[in-house]
Amino acid sequence: MMSIELPKPIAAYVEANAQLDVDGMLKPFAADAVFLDNGKRYKGRAELRTLFEDDVIAVKAIFTPDIVRDENGQVVVEGPAHGDFKGSPIRFTYRFTLEHDAIKALEVTV
Repeated sequence: MMSIELPKPIAAYVEANAQLDVDGMLKPFAADAVFLDNGKRYKGRAELRTLFEDDVIAVKAIFTPDIVRDENGQVVVEGPAHGDFKGSPIRFTYRFTLEHDAIKALEVTV
């Protein structure tokens, strides 16, 4: 991974994703976190676990951020994700909302 400075909960999520570790990916999220993934809405750790198991782990999708910036109170992280899915690698934009050192919301777009 390129050495860009990520806030602690985002860095923890990215590191766990690189290991395809579902529990590690869930840990930095608030219990009531909302995840918007290409228009689909997931709320809470149980729904996030299902999303990660079905759409990340199953296809070995690993996100490698290469740009980070602050934008309107959010941390915007961009980079490619590669794995066993059509079109790999695909460039994604992740918009994180942090609260109390946890990920409160995440919106992922292509």
